[in-house]
Amino acid sequence: GDLTEYIRPMTRWRTKTVEQTIADTDDPDTRLRKSLTWWDLTVFGVSVVVGAGIFTVTASTAGNITGPAIIVSFLIAAVTCGLAALCYAEFASTLPVAGSAYTFSYATFGEFVAWIIGWDLILEFAVAAAVVADGWSSYLNTVLGHLCRWAEWPPIGSLTSTFGLVRINWSTLGIIAVVCVLLILGTRLSSMVSAVITAIKVTVVLIVVIVGAFYITPDNYRPFIPPSETGEAAGSGMDQSLFSMLTGAAGSHYGLYGVLAGASIVFFAFIGFDVVATTAEETKEPQRDVAKGILASLAVVTVLYVAVSIVLSGMVPYTELKNGPDGKHANLATAFAANGVHWAATVISIGALAGLTTVVMVLVLGQTRVLFAMSRDGLLPRPLAKTGPHGTPVRITVLVAVLVAVSASVFPIDKLEEMVNVGTLFAFILVSAGVIVLRRSRPDLERGFTVP
Repeated sequence: GDLTEYIRPMTRWRTKTVEQTIADTDDPDTRLRKSLTWWDLTVFGVSVVVGAGIFTVTASTAGNITGPAIIVSFLIAAVTCGLAALCYAEFASTLPVAGSAYTFSYATFGEFVAWIIGWDLILEFAVAAAVVADGWSSYLNTVLGHLCRWAEWPPIGSLTSTFGLVRINWSTLGIIAVVCVLLILGTRLSSMVSAVITAIKVTVVLIVVIVGAFYITPDNYRPFIPPSETGEAAGSGMDQSLFSMLTGAAGSHYGLYGVLAGASIVFFAFIGFDVVATTAEETKEPQRDVAKGILASLAVVTVLYVAVSIVLSGMVPYTELKNGPDGKHANLATAFAANGVHWAATVISIGALAGLTTVVMVLVLGQTRVLFAMSRDGLLPRPLAKTGPHGTPVRITVLVAVLVAVSASVFPIDKLEEMVNVGTLFAFILVSAGVIVLRRSRPDLERGFTVP
């Protein structure tokens, strides 16, 4: 038969008009159900951004790079992400179709660039989901260990089996399977489950902030920006930020260069808000609600991150948060243990477990929507884009679940972590530039939100 029925030959510079892109969403065989509000999008944004990083990255960065000035680093990173978020919001309100940066690139830069960024996003989401699912398993073991000690039960054995060179983590496979089923049963159901779990992890963060506030010592904020380190301690090469290297600075540990280096590190704690744009097609009022959802989620996580960094910096001197000689990294529990609040480690583990649960769910959701958009456009086999009775792409969801499960079980997780953020900068640049291109090429389009 004619293969173009399943997959279409790629044309390098062919663009897809906004009108045609929106018209394709009405095909009954590949139609996604519109069931989300701005509140659902906000929940998804907070779900994917607030993970275990709030309990780990904050402490290690403050101890080794910024000192108490990590508060400023978070604000710099928030402003940077906010600028990218504004561009995503304008594009999503103008082109409310699944696919996020892939779809936006198709309408502005052409098919070839869209093909590259599509696979870029797929790699980013798939690898991130595999890494987070493996981390979820680790925190599950920690929580079960706390539970067994509290209930005086015998310790639970390993949840991992090894068959030759293949390591199978059954808890990792379990969380991926549960997420897959929820996403198949409907995006609205996934949002409701995500809202409940997100409420748990935000509650844990608030408990950490409120309890920690009683242990703040003002002297711990001095010096707010520690003096720059020189010599071997300052680091060089891969341990030095590009900005400090280009300007001839001694290093990126502490001082103003440390604050900027810290911003580049905690910046990745914000990544994920762009996943909200992949659900634009499933939003009831996308021209209005997508922008509100993206910006509201970013505002919420910024407040949480800054609050945690203020409390952490006030609880212990930053020098107590440095990496240990054994390479062990400090985390929030380190600060609480230093003040004799040992039960906090259990609460933080529960919060991290809840946080990673929703991160896995939203990352898999984002990846399925990018694949769905590429399949519907004919850049992947079209039958993959067929939706089920619940208005969700069942075939793609199952395929993604299998790929993520295999990645998490077979590949070394430390190698996967290094690949997670490969596509983020590229996607941000294309979306930001695409806003300018589309304004010049199609000034007549109705835009529900416009970047100031």
